[in-house]
Amino acid sequence: MSDGAQFQQVSPVRLYQRIVEQIEQAITRGDLKPGQRLPSERELVTQFGASRPTVREALRVLESNGLIRSRPGDPNGPEILPFSSAGLTKEMTRLVQFDNVSMAELISFRMILDGSASMLAARLRSEEELSAMERTIAVMSDAIETGYDEFSKADVAFHEAVAVASRNSLIEVCNQVVRGAVLSLISDKVAHAHNRKALMRESLQHHQEVLEAIRARDGAAAARISRRKLLDYYAGYVPESEQGPLLALVDDEEP
Repeated sequence: MSDGAQFQQVSPVRLYQRIVEQIEQAITRGDLKPGQRLPSERELVTQFGASRPTVREALRVLESNGLIRSRPGDPNGPEILPFSSAGLTKEMTRLVQFDNVSMAELISFRMILDGSASMLAARLRSEEELSAMERTIAVMSDAIETGYDEFSKADVAFHEAVAVASRNSLIEVCNQVVRGAVLSLISDKVAHAHNRKALMRESLQHHQEVLEAIRARDGAAAARISRRKLLDYYAGYVPESEQGPLLALVDDEEP
């Protein structure tokens, strides 16, 4: 027997997985677009030459993955849904919770993404986009007295506005996913912290400084401030022994 590659026994692929693959590929190619409908369940059974339970299992998986939506009693076929980052956020949060990705890695990745988004937004933003950022800052300021939930929504809206102004849809999606994963892990701690108003004021100041750099079209400063302020805000949630990846992103910067 050869001393080369060692192979493992193969597992049979279930029929419903083949159906899932075909529909996913049709969506990826653009043959199926958001808002369009799949054929009825009866028609899918005929087209795939599969049993009704097999088709139903495939549709269940597709719906669980956020690709389609089925409504009970709807005479039309399942609806193709637009892309949503909710599933990605959920999976990234699970990765952290199961120790496959550390909180330090997650926060350092957010520092990279936010820094890049802020730099691009400073150089590319329109006056309308700048106004959108300013409105979210105003809401954040008012929300310090009204509660964390409103503050958090305005915080998210600010970062979304910055990401949109970056003119990069991948940054927009990844930023949303990573930010959502971080917030899902620490938002409860912030919401119930005895000093939560102080934390919100600190966060507001960070956002205002990033906004000023974006207003001045200073991309380098916007990126630097964004990374530094994220480090200041989140470092306390990461053990000191694991802060190396975060510190490495600001080591050559002015405090």
